[in-house]
Amino acid sequence: MAARYASGDTVAVLAESRPGHIRTPEYVRGKRGWIERDLGAFPNPESLAYGGSGEPEQPLYRVGFRQRDLWNSYRGSEEDVLFMDIYEHWLRTPDGGESR
Repeated sequence: MAARYASGDTVAVLAESRPGHIRTPEYVRGKRGWIERDLGAFPNPESLAYGGSGEPEQPLYRVGFRQRDLWNSYRGSEEDVLFMDIYEHWLRTPDGGESR
């Protein structure tokens, strides 16, 4: 599967809850960030956790978030960021689309 996003693209994490083994923490769901880099494609861990094949492989990205955007009470520097690896099926463009 070809990656939809490239370094520097702005993305939004889906703001939904799903049952089961989820690798995307609640505190980033619904938040905006940017693609720091494309890490390649890997088997989907949400499928693998239940004995599935993990196919098709899903692109995985390192996504950056400003910490102030994640936590309302954050008092650190405006420059403080958190990087998290997130699979493409959890990402959308900020306007809700699926590609750039």
